[in-house]
Amino acid sequence: MKTTPVNLARSAPRLVVLASMVISIPAWGQDLVDSDWLSKHLADRNLVVLHVGEADGYAKAHIPGSRNLALADVTKGADFSAKGLLFELPSAAELRSKFESLGVSDNARIILYAGTEQPLPAVTRVALVLNHIGLGAHTSLLNGGLRAWTKIGQTTTAEVPSFSPGRITPTPDKADIVDADFVKSIPNKPGYKLIDARAAANYKGIEPSFGKAGHIPGAISIPFNEMNDDVQQFNRDRIGLAFQAAGVKPDDKLVVYCHVGMQATEVIFGARLLGYDPVLYDGSFQDWTINNRGPVEK
Repeated sequence: MKTTPVNLARSAPRLVVLASMVISIPAWGQDLVDSDWLSKHLADRNLVVLHVGEADGYAKAHIPGSRNLALADVTKGADFSAKGLLFELPSAAELRSKFESLGVSDNARIILYAGTEQPLPAVTRVALVLNHIGLGAHTSLLNGGLRAWTKIGQTTTAEVPSFSPGRITPTPDKADIVDADFVKSIPNKPGYKLIDARAAANYKGIEPSFGKAGHIPGAISIPFNEMNDDVQQFNRDRIGLAFQAAGVKPDDKLVVYCHVGMQATEVIFGARLLGYDPVLYDGSFQDWTINNRGPVEK
């Protein structure tokens, strides 16, 4: 089974063929780049490389010229109060300000990569954030992150680069976030599928989450860790098979949730690689349970 090769151009849609799935991928940008490509383009004008991880990991080693972005920089922060939700999106204005402080402008080509200590969903969450404020077509992930970079012999540095602040023009937020009311309406929306991106043990109710065992009624299971291999690399064939096994059809509209809106973004990124335009239930299972949005089932 083969897929069409990754196309660096943005000028036309491309087709990905995965067994019986034929999906048109919109020309919204280059989703993945590899370390060899990045090494050849690292000095490109307007390229902004963001190391997604904590400051101490960045200080030890990062790709030359990259700038540090911690996950906390693009979330409201962890709220552990009885009704508080974890990792919700800040306002678009706050997000633009943060990325501007890292030198991102309207014409930037943004490459995200995971530091060695960083789980992959943190990076795909940042990709969703950038798409939400209108920069999805400018954003790519370095497949395999920092590990892949060093594996091919590329150097790292502890030097912090200098750069000027950027300017991002405000645009309407992308409609890629939904709430519990939308999720509850899915049974009345033909062609919609609700995807649970948590581990299978959570979906089946073997391991409870936020005090409840099971999943949102009607949801199908596509665990986030089926999107990548053991070295955090995405592969369209692997992803396509996972979606096929779950019964997802090429024309389905996808709504994805997980525990708190992190793991789901890895499935969302995988879905984008296949040509879908999925949305995130940002409050996810935490909101559904602690705010009593509805029942769960096993």
